Amino acid sequence: MATGMAGRSRNEASSSRGRGKGGSGGGGDRGESVVSDCGRRRSSCGYCKSKSNTSIAHGLWAYSLTVDDYQDLLDRGWRRSGCFLYKPEMERTCCPSYTIRLKAADFVPSKEQNRVYRRLERFLDGTLEVKKQAELSPLPSTSNVSSSSAHEASSSRDAKPLSNNKDDNDNVGEFVQYLSDEIDKVVKRCTQSGEFPSNIEFPTPSVREVSQAKKRKLVKGSEEDLLYTCNIAFQLAAALSRTQSNKMDGGEDIKLSGDSNEDKGQPFKLSPKAVAEKLVDLLSHLQQTSGLSIRACNGHINFYSARRLDSAGGVAKTIPCSKDSQTMNGNTRTAMKCSYSSPRKKRKLEIHLERSSFDPEEYDLYRRYQIKVHNDPPGKVSESSYKRFLVDTPLVFVPSTGDSTVPPCGFGSFHQRYIIDGRLVAVGVIDILPKCLSSKYLFWDPDLAFLSLGKYSALQEINWVRENQIHCPSLEYYYLGYYIHSCSKMRYKAAYYPSELLCPLRYKWVPFGVAKPLLDRRKYVVLSDYIGENGEPLLPSNSDHPMELQPEESEHNDSNDLMIEDGGMVGSEDEVSSDDDLELETGELGSAELEDGDIGNIIIGSRGSRTIKYKDLQAVIHSRERGYLEAQLRTYMRVVGRQLSERMIYSLGPTRRKMGSKVQMLWRKIKLQFFACCR
Repeated sequence: MATGMAGRSRNEASSSRGRGKGGSGGGGDRGESVVSDCGRRRSSCGYCKSKSNTSIAHGLWAYSLTVDDYQDLLDRGWRRSGCFLYKPEMERTCCPSYTIRLKAADFVPSKEQNRVYRRLERFLDGTLEVKKQAELSPLPSTSNVSSSSAHEASSSRDAKPLSNNKDDNDNVGEFVQYLSDEIDKVVKRCTQSGEFPSNIEFPTPSVREVSQAKKRKLVKGSEEDLLYTCNIAFQLAAALSRTQSNKMDGGEDIKLSGDSNEDKGQPFKLSPKAVAEKLVDLLSHLQQTSGLSIRACNGHINFYSARRLDSAGGVAKTIPCSKDSQTMNGNTRTAMKCSYSSPRKKRKLEIHLERSSFDPEEYDLYRRYQIKVHNDPPGKVSESSYKRFLVDTPLVFVPSTGDSTVPPCGFGSFHQRYIIDGRLVAVGVIDILPKCLSSKYLFWDPDLAFLSLGKYSALQEINWVRENQIHCPSLEYYYLGYYIHSCSKMRYKAAYYPSELLCPLRYKWVPFGVAKPLLDRRKYVVLSDYIGENGEPLLPSNSDHPMELQPEESEHNDSNDLMIEDGGMVGSEDEVSSDDDLELETGELGSAELEDGDIGNIIIGSRGSRTIKYKDLQAVIHSRERGYLEAQLRTYMRVVGRQLSERMIYSLGPTRRKMGSKVQMLWRKIKLQFFACCR
């Protein structure tokens, strides 16, 4: 067994199997955690855009990390960026960041969240009106979409791509013109027969294709598909009404002959509904020649086609249309039959859950997203920074055990791929842990910003937790990362209701309704001071209602739906792990970090099955070196807590190079004494 020194490789640490001490998940041999201290990090803040180094966080570098230990770190306010772990110093940092979570079974979607879901459903069904360039953009095939397996969570919708064939469009335009001409002939026939006044110049009828959204609204649940409509009856009724008004003084009425003798010569009712009904009666021949059903509806002349369900799952098809020569009573006439296929289509959405690994297609999407959505300079979005930020992970993978303690996909780091018609449109970077799904980052196709894929992915991830509770009852929560009340762009996370915030002092969960009025007054609050022993609020709470977003926040969220804005404190992974940005400090922490414990019980290495604690090494370390090391160990115990400090291996020495020559010499002496103790 390696000794847990700073030089140990991540692969070696990840493949090792040590004490198997369970944390929150408990049970089984899930590897061991090896971390080293990176000290405090001071930097400019990506949330309040401060130019000075006002953002303060403590950092750890993780060579390996069990899912149980990372779960406990989350519940103490830590997050990870690649293999770098960080925790804001809440009393000192400019923008205090509160861990926020949601119990998936209690989730109540808002109206806006329901709209997001329905919008994507309409997009998949082909009933969502989108900009032409977005609608007609090609969907390149995915080069390496894996097949479904026990380790994939996938859902799909049957789909058929929309045909953009120019001939189809020409046929539609030609057929619409044909219908317009037929209505015009009927109007002229009424004028010639004296049913309409001959001294009126009527407008030319215009038939138009019904939009998908309007079609769905008008004939939802109908057995017929509304294809075309014409509003000529409104124009005719208006023209007739004006003529009627001009002749009222002369006592002359406009009359229109009906089909029966008792109707003939009766004054014509000048309503669009009556005009439309009369014209539909005279267009009855079109029902035979075109195969369409023609009806008057509140003054509109509507053309329907019988809808049929195919075997692929309910895709609407219409009767074909084509020009056809027919012989009737010895005369040859050209008729138009419907050859236009319905524009409604169904796209196929697939969601695949895969172990975290580098994929060129995902990187290309990430690069486009960062450049177009976040305006990152192209030279800054490198493949290496992407790997360090979103691919590298210290989490030791735990496969499914089949005993209701691990979900079918296992525990670890994953990429959730959203694919529409073979095109990768979004990737959610997530960690699946014993208690929760922790959402880390999401990047999506900038061409599909109108779909709000960030919000949609959150709804899918919440639903994933609900579904997998059957396989792993301990998996109850959805962690959304940090909630930053002082940053309006980060407040949208509270819209996932009902949520809880983590108290930065006692690490208890407090309902957001209790926390919000407190955070309205101060940026840093010890939230647990305002709840009783049983969790009941000590102050009036507005927890009965989810947080209402301000207009500018909603607008931001529509265009930039990142679920976890780690990039706010971590502008890029390069900034997180930059040697120059880190400094080692051993001063006292704020009161929010204080916790009693014996630093002698901190594990600083292992040899075989034997764990080596600091108290085993204490006697052989000189007093000068001991003071420096113990100051660092006290800081470490305070930021991770007593239990974790006695469970994880603390690798001696900082991994960063920002140390003076005296400090480097000091650490070399400590390491030599450590190795001597291990013999």
